[in-house]
Amino acid sequence: MKAENGQVGTVVLIEDDSELRTSLAQYLEKLGHAVTAYRRAEPAVELIDRDFDGVIVSDVRMPGLSGIDFLQYLQRADTDLPVILITAHGDVPMAVHAIQSGAYDFLEKPFEPESLARLIGRAQAARRLILDNRRLRARLGETSGIESILIGESAPMRRLRENIVDFATTDAPVLILGETGVGKELVARCLHQSSDRVADPFVPINCAAIPENLFEAELFGHEAGAFTGAGKSRDGYFQAAHRGTLMLDELGELPLAMQPKLLRALQDGAVTRVGATRPSEVDLRIVSATNSSLDSLRASGEFRDDLFYRLNTLELHVPPLREREGDALVLFSIFVERFSKKYGVEPPELNPDDAATLMAHSWPGNVRELLHIAERYLISSRRGRTAVGDLINVSEESGNEGAQRSLKDQVDAFERVLISRTLSEKRGDIAASCEALGVPRRTLNEKMTRHGLSRSSFV
Repeated sequence: MKAENGQVGTVVLIEDDSELRTSLAQYLEKLGHAVTAYRRAEPAVELIDRDFDGVIVSDVRMPGLSGIDFLQYLQRADTDLPVILITAHGDVPMAVHAIQSGAYDFLEKPFEPESLARLIGRAQAARRLILDNRRLRARLGETSGIESILIGESAPMRRLRENIVDFATTDAPVLILGETGVGKELVARCLHQSSDRVADPFVPINCAAIPENLFEAELFGHEAGAFTGAGKSRDGYFQAAHRGTLMLDELGELPLAMQPKLLRALQDGAVTRVGATRPSEVDLRIVSATNSSLDSLRASGEFRDDLFYRLNTLELHVPPLREREGDALVLFSIFVERFSKKYGVEPPELNPDDAATLMAHSWPGNVRELLHIAERYLISSRRGRTAVGDLINVSEESGNEGAQRSLKDQVDAFERVLISRTLSEKRGDIAASCEALGVPRRTLNEKMTRHGLSRSSFV
């Protein structure tokens, strides 16, 4: 019998009853676990640290360090270490308290070995997931962190970053959904850079930019002489992305005739060059992106259901800038700072009117539009101050959007900007901010709560 979920790994067993210790160790070793057994807890202390990748099974009552004391010691090393306690009947209340203090679970003597195996299997799976996430987060930290790439502290952006970290631990296909200009390719690159495939290529393809008659050759490659102009053999995008990540951008533009061929390649894990007879294996992860509704394309028969479900195992929704409360100000400041270094121009200070404009604009072009405005703002500052509002193209849509905002909404946006700016200038000092704004502490606290502002963000 294998442990539950097929998880087999390291087990540290501590049991002072030599007969029970020997029989449990033999049973677990037959299941494939690497078991280290001790009569006392003290020798195991040196074995276990924050990087320990196994499960600890310990009796509660032992000579020397008790199971409860041992648990408390391990908690200081790592609160996520999975500890399973073995208890006598009278120790059950103590074991329940231990679980509340961080133990994974307990078994009451006498118990069936299969029950212990199932517990170990679940604990091993949980431990591996924790360690995988830690390694992933450490890798993100080494590359300056995902927060420095996907910038923003709004709730939708925090959720997006969390989902990327979770999805990066798998090889499942991901479909990225979002409007034009939100940064779907940047999200795909973050997903690749956060994965185990980071050392291998990230290959993006714009499905809308490839002529339909060349699509198969571009994706799968071709042999010399396969068609007019094919003077020599050439790898396609699939082989170029071998062991890495292939991004299919503008997925809704994928030609219908190409869809069954793509589906077959994904199912087989192999591609056949145009003009070739033998397939070549490829190992890659597929990440797709679209700004159009694939549901309408499926309903009209322009996109195959079977391919959609193949590519849509996991979904990432990239929020439009108008739904990212406060992020426009943060991004604008960062973009202006970057352009100031590029052009050798001192960045002008953003005044409250400009900040309010940034907060109030609907940003139909999303982050891409904001980036262009920031560059124009910095360049125009060389000739003197230019209002942000003068740089934004006032289309009928943006004019109507502004007219639809009530006076209260615009006042709230302006108030939030003033409070944020003051807290930033005062480095989160509430007393100094109250004095600068001329409001009592209680009023400022209430307004900060209403606007979703936290002092810790400005310290």
